[in-house]
Amino acid sequence: MPSKFETYQKRRLASSYISVVISIALVLFMVGILGLMLLKSALVANRVKEKVAITLFLKDKVTSKQINGFKASLQKENFTKRIIYTSKKQAAKQYSKEIGEDFLNFLGENPLKNGIDIYLKADFVTPGKIEELETKFLKNAFVADVSYDKLLINLLTKNIKKISFWLLILSGFVGFIAIILINSSIRLSIYSKRFNIKTMQMVGATKGFIRKPFIWQSIKLGLVAAIIALLGLAVVIYYADKFAPSLGFLKDYISLAYLTGGVLLTAFIITWLSTFFATQRFLNLRTDELYY
Repeated sequence: MPSKFETYQKRRLASSYISVVISIALVLFMVGILGLMLLKSALVANRVKEKVAITLFLKDKVTSKQINGFKASLQKENFTKRIIYTSKKQAAKQYSKEIGEDFLNFLGENPLKNGIDIYLKADFVTPGKIEELETKFLKNAFVADVSYDKLLINLLTKNIKKISFWLLILSGFVGFIAIILINSSIRLSIYSKRFNIKTMQMVGATKGFIRKPFIWQSIKLGLVAAIIALLGLAVVIYYADKFAPSLGFLKDYISLAYLTGGVLLTAFIITWLSTFFATQRFLNLRTDELYY
């Protein structure tokens, strides 16, 4: 039958483990939220970029057969997300609807041209790459002119870079805080067992032998904390998907896999390193220094 002291020690140990798990879980939850923001910010930025179009106005002498062939070749290009063809007749109808009258009655002929709107893949929506594409298209025998919103693209690129920069700064700061908090929790846990560590060392146990059970214990606690953090993130993602279904939180399996793997890997690495250095510190202390 266990004594009151043994029961007290077990309760104290369980309380210590619970506090460590909760502390690590909260930190990993914060890291997970930030990771989710980073993953989705890239998705949102790409979606905004892919709404930018570059318009090719075709020469009047280009035949329907040539237009179809040109459209097919554009669709196969690595920069093309999708294309929309608008004939000069369709363009005239749209313009007449916008101004509220049929301008063809005044002009007698349709001055508009057949056009192809090319919606580019996100990687190609930068000022430099679009200028290269503009130069390329202007050399094409079918193309009369190229049009796109240069100011919008410059502003979009500048703002995305600015947001990405501050998100990286925030990620670094949160990551640093996460390491400090998890490290502190584990160090306190190891500190309570410093006399056991020194006793094992005094009876001849090697440093590796002493460290091993502490490291495995911390890793297990870290993984339990990671699972708790992931459950919390699952709740957040579920309600976020209801609030903003267009972002496709629950359908983005790749991002969810990255997020899950990132949280588990962070828990493993930080707990392993923190325990290693915490035990190493107490192993290197003299016996009289354990009391300070």
